[in-house]
Amino acid sequence: MAARTRYAPDRGLTVRMTATMFLLGLVFVAFIAAIIGIGTAYGASTSVIVLFAVVLGGGFAIGSLFYSDKIALTTAGAKEVSPTDSERAARLHAIVDRLCALADMPKPRVAIADTDMPNAFATGRNADHAVVCATTGLMRRLDNDELEGVLAHEMSHVAHKDVQVMTIASFLAIVAALLVRIAFYGELFGGGRRNSNNQNTALIFFALMAVSIVVYAVSFLLIRMLSRYRELSADRSGALLTGQPSALKSALQKVSGRIAQIPTKDLRTAQPLNAFFFAPAMHLSGKSGLANAFSTHPSLERRMAELDKVQQQLNRGR
Repeated sequence: MAARTRYAPDRGLTVRMTATMFLLGLVFVAFIAAIIGIGTAYGASTSVIVLFAVVLGGGFAIGSLFYSDKIALTTAGAKEVSPTDSERAARLHAIVDRLCALADMPKPRVAIADTDMPNAFATGRNADHAVVCATTGLMRRLDNDELEGVLAHEMSHVAHKDVQVMTIASFLAIVAALLVRIAFYGELFGGGRRNSNNQNTALIFFALMAVSIVVYAVSFLLIRMLSRYRELSADRSGALLTGQPSALKSALQKVSGRIAQIPTKDLRTAQPLNAFFFAPAMHLSGKSGLANAFSTHPSLERRMAELDKVQQQLNRGR
């Protein structure tokens, strides 16, 4: 998963990704079987609807993969910087240069988002088309070791090809969500008129909607589970690369503590980037187990505990 870099491969992540992909594959097979059943019962027009959703969903997935860097930078209001733009840019480039040397990976483009919210993200379809971004709020609050830990975490996502993996994993959910919309509006504007000509159409739309809702819900939960695993893996890989799990723990505490003080209305504007962020833009204190199941990131306590394990592993190796 981390070819061409010195980021430590995570066997646990590989097993979990494989298991999650296998489960998504089973859901996909069940989905296709249900669609075939609906088509057999109510007519061949079902296949046309599904084909349209698959083509449209594939277009969305490919577009998000190839333009994920531009989309993320635009959403964050970030700008690419060169080492000569400012002292802040020079500091960020110096840390990225060091991490690239440690990891033996191509240098990503470097960007800064002018916002007080402390966070960072990295994205791109591969290591040659990646960008890493830090906010001014993050750089102001962290020392160099802590900032290096955060950026090592983010660049691990690039090394492990997480954008590609999550795009593939999300494809089924995208198709299911499109089918829910198509079926809903088809029922609303067409199938609702009950006569001999459109009775089957109404039944097709209802059946498609029911199956697609179930498939979307299951896929969504599996994808969120995979997202939490990849965050833990990025913590582990980044900490092993820098050899300083304590710096990453300190950064996590500072970032999470500051985010907890930000008003909810301000956090909502940043939530579209939660899947990319180092720490989610939401208040996590007091969240129930069910709420955590919908989260893109593990709890702070879980991340801290896993970093303690990395520290123990490093201590045993000395």
